Amino acid sequence: MAINYLSLVEKFGTQVTTPDDLKRFEQVTGHKPRRFMRRGIVFSHCELNLILDRHERGQPFFLYTRRRPSSDSMHIGHTIPFEFTKWLQDVFDVPLIIMLTDDEKYIFSEKKTIDEVRSYSIANCKYIITIGFNSKKNFIFSDYDFMGGAFYRNVTRISKHITLNVARAVSNIGKIHFGAVQGATSFASSFPHIFGTDEVISNSIPALIPCAIDQDPKMSASVAASAMFMHDEPSTIKNNIIRFAFSGGQLNEAEQREKGEDTDKDVSYQYLTFFLEDDEELEKIKKEYSSGEMLTGTLKAKCIAELQVYVKGFQERRAKVTDEIVADFMSQKPLVWGGNPNVTVVARKGENEKPSEEAAEGTIKLTKNQEKNLAKKKAVAEKKAAKKQ
Repeated sequence: MAINYLSLVEKFGTQVTTPDDLKRFEQVTGHKPRRFMRRGIVFSHCELNLILDRHERGQPFFLYTRRRPSSDSMHIGHTIPFEFTKWLQDVFDVPLIIMLTDDEKYIFSEKKTIDEVRSYSIANCKYIITIGFNSKKNFIFSDYDFMGGAFYRNVTRISKHITLNVARAVSNIGKIHFGAVQGATSFASSFPHIFGTDEVISNSIPALIPCAIDQDPKMSASVAASAMFMHDEPSTIKNNIIRFAFSGGQLNEAEQREKGEDTDKDVSYQYLTFFLEDDEELEKIKKEYSSGEMLTGTLKAKCIAELQVYVKGFQERRAKVTDEIVADFMSQKPLVWGGNPNVTVVARKGENEKPSEEAAEGTIKLTKNQEKNLAKKKAVAEKKAAKKQ
């Protein structure tokens, strides 16, 4: 069943990414938007404009993403958000926090042991590093190792066996409390070794969090037949595309020639939207395939070639990731980053602080964020005053 992404945008209160957003992104960063953005794969955001404002003014922010390790391997779908995050870090030159939620995997799994999921974290860390991250700008951590060691491991053991209520007994308290664990990573103050111990300062530093809005798994690293793994041989990739990649819907060559194929349904074409960089070449393929000029066999051959090159390059880099490199990425050390070297807008004094009385009276122009905060404070003050009457 197709997912109604617009309903998710409305449900979660995000905004659809518009051509104007992409234009401003390029103006502020000096970089052409990534193909994921140009092609509507990254189609929604929440206050990206505020992050662009900060970058424009040279004010700090950081990137945060996570991975719940479900096995000791990763598939090609897992690499997409990390590829995008790596690109964002290169564009903005900001620190990146990567959270490995091995505790979450334990809590949500009926069979996995803590030792198993901890081993998955190290294996997954090697795959993530292979994307090309720089250890001087990145901190990768396992929840079990960073959040209190043996003590926190016992917390999860206990929480997993406390049911919400005896009547239902369908879940455990660990699943409920994990939202707080996950959310804590979005606060810079959770990482004093990176952002300092002054929480007044660190709490004013926001996070940009690349993530999937639907969280709907199309592949699973724990189900071999459902995924294209990053350790697959070229022959396996070829076989999977030829045998299992659904084509545009026509039954035979004659129908393909006559009616063309539906690129929205064709798996091989959809792969190319993620991995083929050239927009003009992709548009040419779409036109020829939709018109019947290009047949499924030709398209699949193109898809196979692109995926084989990507996976082979990944495997070559993965072989060079040692345990020492992993230890460096996961060590609690200060990070080094540059931020925006070409600040074009000077931040006004106190812009990250509470609005002053002068600002509240309108003699200084407020940012949209300050206007919202001021409106909320006024509403709270009015309610308190009304209760006293």
